Amino acid sequence: MDERYAPRMQIIDPATDQVLDEVSEDTGETLTNKAARALAGQKRWAALPFAERHATLKRFRDLCLKRASQLALTLTSEVGKPVAQARNEIKGLLARLEFFLEHTAAELEPEIVQQTAELEERIAHEPLGVIANISAWNYPYFVGSNVFVPALLTGNAVLYKPSEFATLTGLAIARTLHDAGVPEDVFTPVLGGGAIGEALLDQPISGVFFTGSYNTGRQIAIRVAPRLLKTQLELGGKDPVYVANDVDVAAVAAGVADGAFYNTGQSCCAVERVYVHEEIWEAFLDGFLSAARGFVLGDPRDPKTYIGALARRRPALELLQAQTDDALGKGAKLELGGKRADRPGWFFEPTVFTNVSHEMRLMREESFGPIIGLMKVGSDEQALELMTDTDYGLTAAVYTRERARAERLLSAIPVGSAYWNCCDRVSPKLPWSGRKHSGIGATLSTYGIETFTQPKAWHLKNGL
Repeated sequence: MDERYAPRMQIIDPATDQVLDEVSEDTGETLTNKAARALAGQKRWAALPFAERHATLKRFRDLCLKRASQLALTLTSEVGKPVAQARNEIKGLLARLEFFLEHTAAELEPEIVQQTAELEERIAHEPLGVIANISAWNYPYFVGSNVFVPALLTGNAVLYKPSEFATLTGLAIARTLHDAGVPEDVFTPVLGGGAIGEALLDQPISGVFFTGSYNTGRQIAIRVAPRLLKTQLELGGKDPVYVANDVDVAAVAAGVADGAFYNTGQSCCAVERVYVHEEIWEAFLDGFLSAARGFVLGDPRDPKTYIGALARRRPALELLQAQTDDALGKGAKLELGGKRADRPGWFFEPTVFTNVSHEMRLMREESFGPIIGLMKVGSDEQALELMTDTDYGLTAAVYTRERARAERLLSAIPVGSAYWNCCDRVSPKLPWSGRKHSGIGATLSTYGIETFTQPKAWHLKNGL
């Protein structure tokens, strides 16, 4: 199709509600052509020596470092992420790339499990083929690189659909990879909204790797189930924190507030509900509110800004207001914020509730914004009961001076990541996974490399 007649998609600056740019969306025809080229490109890419793929991704790392300022500014302009935090994302990306560059070769080494004069039994690790990577807007470099970097290093091709709310960043990632030497038919951006994402699932792909909401992930799993495709879903969370009665209250309150409001609360592992032992309740609440009041809401391009714009006008603003109204209607006490900020763009004030309960949407639904409920508890047992009262299982955190106390509680909570005296963090050395409605599969660590390969069993017998 002539690009002049392709559907156009507007890119909106969430901080001003103004049009930043327009790009051509994919169509069924262009998507089919891209998928066909990816099938052919993957075979050539996989046939290259690993050292060549490694050198190419190393150049990608170097270019990300060289272009960091511009990449961060592009991310800020279309997602509303405060520019200082956008720069942190690019900086943090380098550690993930280093991990994959260092550890992928060993994961691809054939394993000889038995060898005699007559028989060799060997396991080889082969690429899946063409991967559909349907990525997220909140951390497009982190979330995307968790998939496309190990996928490329292990010999796969990637049809990369950035979120429609991070399209310019997706194009910048593609441009940087291509400039580093990844062929265009090996990493191919696919542009558009939900309809093009659905169409991508019908292409001749060998795996689907999605990051997003539980509802969308569930629909993807249902859609591809008849084809028995490798399916990995990184979904939502309602991540709890318990603050015990033996902590440095001021330090913990500030740290938990940062975990709740960093990236405007739009982090997969953001703190979404807090349970505080009654013995330190008043001091913790004072410290938490003091920290939250100090977070500067403003122009995401200003380095002093901590709370930026929400990336999506709908449903984000409506959901936060609905959760606020529901909490107030059920008896919650509004301590801070509670409404859309009085300025252009898609801003919501940092919002803190107390006197909350699990009857409120705020404490059960994923908020994914700058809103939090704090709840007083009388014991570790009560905290544990409340922390596990959820359909999600991404992360959970316990703050206490006693490691054994924390490990006892955290071992009883079905989550993929457990935090003692920290929260809202991810390490490339550890698997990133979820339980229940938080998803299936794992990225990062060596598990996040193996997931892009499939084993082949070799039975090699001498003679007849």
